[in-house]
Amino acid sequence: MFGLPLAMLTLGISTATAQTQGKFDRKLLLEQQIELPSNTVNAKTIKVTIPAGFKTPDHTHDGPGPRYVVKGKLKVIEGDKTGVYSAGDVFWESGDVMSVENVGKGTAELIIFELAQPKQPEKK
Repeated sequence: MFGLPLAMLTLGISTATAQTQGKFDRKLLLEQQIELPSNTVNAKTIKVTIPAGFKTPDHTHDGPGPRYVVKGKLKVIEGDKTGVYSAGDVFWESGDVMSVENVGKGTAELIIFELAQPKQPEKK
């Protein structure tokens, strides 16, 4: 006796929940073809917080990969290329010598996805 009304109520709740959750969205932010040095890589995800006005010295990372700006505005100099990236931007870093400067008004956050050579065991 309660079966049909209960089923209708449940269906209504499920539909309402799906409508309030919004639409699933997938967007390609960056695509880069690379040649890996071996079948195995040491993949890292690193979160970096950069204070306003801070500039790194020239440096390198262990490997190339995409970089995602979560918050702020960054000026990136890598070789002869200079780019300015804001929150939501993605850029490719080659692993060559580079520097990063926070040119925004507040703290910046950057996510580094790094594809590096596997770590070799330390020799004793």
